[in-house]
Amino acid sequence: MQQDVITIAIDGPAASGKGTLARRIAQRYGLNHLDTGLSYRAVAKALLDAGQPLEDEEAAVAAAKAVDLSKADPEVLSANEIGEAASKVAVISAVRRVLVEKQRAFAQTPPGAVLDGRDIGTVVCPDADVKIYLTADAKVRAERRWREIVAKGGNVEFAAILADIEQRDRRDMNRVDSPLKPADDAHLLDSSKMDIDSAFLAACGIIDNALASRK
Repeated sequence: MQQDVITIAIDGPAASGKGTLARRIAQRYGLNHLDTGLSYRAVAKALLDAGQPLEDEEAAVAAAKAVDLSKADPEVLSANEIGEAASKVAVISAVRRVLVEKQRAFAQTPPGAVLDGRDIGTVVCPDADVKIYLTADAKVRAERRWREIVAKGGNVEFAAILADIEQRDRRDMNRVDSPLKPADDAHLLDSSKMDIDSAFLAACGIIDNALASRK
């Protein structure tokens, strides 16, 4: 790893708050930020827009090769149905290989980056300077997602959100290629009883200690 590049990996299940945390950390340390989940969402949206089956590996790989990570729009890609579709696309190994290479290239762009996703510390950036696995109880994550959707004017049942999150957890944790799990050297951070400010302060403490040791 180049000495002038810092990589911070933040992994965790759906709706754990890792995206919000990663953006704040990137701003705090002056690093680039990539929500790797958006790359899978972009592939899923391309397939949905084209009316192609999510299981069509050839079409999914072509869509993955066409994805521009710098142009992934969170507002457009945040829809719940796209998230559900993305978790189906993400089990296709060939798609993962294409997107992982793009994510690694992003991480190595100076001054470095904060990447959040499901397999950053285990697969994408196994040599990251800092690895954090952010999690929370499924019901807590479902409530956060439900409140977020309602705040934006959406109308969805809490039970449906919870069922979706539990289903995505099972799919992410049990897939053959790059299953969701903490890296052996990751710092575990459970935000079930934390607000974002508390989680941010805890994460900064972890990062500061790790970077101090690096020097």
